[in-house]
Amino acid sequence: MATKRDYYEVLGVDKNATAEELKKAYRKMAIKYHPDKNPGDKEAEEKFKEAAEAYDVLSDADKRARYDRFGHAGVDGAAGAGGFSGGGMSMEDIFSHFGDIFGGGFGGFGGFGGFGNDGPVAPQGTDMRVNIRLTLRDIAKGVTKKIKVKKKVACSSCHGKGTTEPDGKSTCSVCHGTGRTSRIVRTPFGQMQSQTTCQNCQGTGEVITKPCAHCHGQGVENGEELVTFDVPAGAGDGMQMTLQGKGNAAPHGGVNGDLIVLFSEIEDPNLIRNGNDLIYNLLIPVHVAIQGGKVEVPTIDGVARVSIEPGTQPGKILRLKDKGLPSVRGYGHGDLLINVNVFIPKTLGKEESDLVEKMASKPSFMPTPKDRELIDKKYREMLAR
Repeated sequence: MATKRDYYEVLGVDKNATAEELKKAYRKMAIKYHPDKNPGDKEAEEKFKEAAEAYDVLSDADKRARYDRFGHAGVDGAAGAGGFSGGGMSMEDIFSHFGDIFGGGFGGFGGFGGFGNDGPVAPQGTDMRVNIRLTLRDIAKGVTKKIKVKKKVACSSCHGKGTTEPDGKSTCSVCHGTGRTSRIVRTPFGQMQSQTTCQNCQGTGEVITKPCAHCHGQGVENGEELVTFDVPAGAGDGMQMTLQGKGNAAPHGGVNGDLIVLFSEIEDPNLIRNGNDLIYNLLIPVHVAIQGGKVEVPTIDGVARVSIEPGTQPGKILRLKDKGLPSVRGYGHGDLLINVNVFIPKTLGKEESDLVEKMASKPSFMPTPKDRELIDKKYREMLAR
């Protein structure tokens, strides 16, 4: 399965983009890959749908908050109001759901120039990734983590400005402080004005004329930070959360990057995770399977005593409701499933062999046709799942 691209990357915006900036970016992408402009182009059609999916999530405050914390896992199945989702969007879905952002109808292209930013842009720090290992108890209860991150931090001398002098910056002579440069391009729809980030000032509108002696005008230096954050209950292996502004500091006092925390699970010695359910493989002696009894099984919180009924067969599943893991979305718990296995000894002493011989002569120890039918029925049900 192909890995989904970051939704902000799809729309070409930063993580602090406003609703209006998202709308402009989506409009630009949708026009670029609109099927009327790219007839028969399957790749353009997929990019058109990809942009619609990204906008659907990021334009919704609740979905965007979950996506910012947990990535795609936080909105799986939630994208697409009205019942459509991601790649499941049809062109009709997109046109009906988002067509209003194009004013007089989605199909027209009139007046679509001028999508660039109107002023200088702040430099962006780069994002960072760290991996955090979690125990099942961490996942079940939630946990506060503290990690020391080595990264770029604001210069201790100029405090990120790149200069220590009041007159250490001047207006960029190329873009005249706008942070953007313009050029006219010819398209099949006529001439259009295209704006790009000024390469002389990197979009800031200013250039440093008296650089800081400590950081040489960059505004950043190597350092570290102790980052504290809460891991929510129910977080799973492969999920991620984003700590905004905790990544590398940006040059010249810009916007810090984000710290993306990836979660991985530490294998538990007793319990196996299956979604929000936990599985424990219980191994009982033959006499307990025959006569029944009480046994202890491990749980997230400690142990639980469960009853084994007389005549319990291997493969029987016992369920302890709500003893599994919580949903990361805050509702419901999984169960603890106890898979009962019966231990059959491989070697026996003489006295033990004599006892088995005596049991073998008793009718109650011999399976009946009805017992066979029950086993066949369970097997067929298992195959049908």
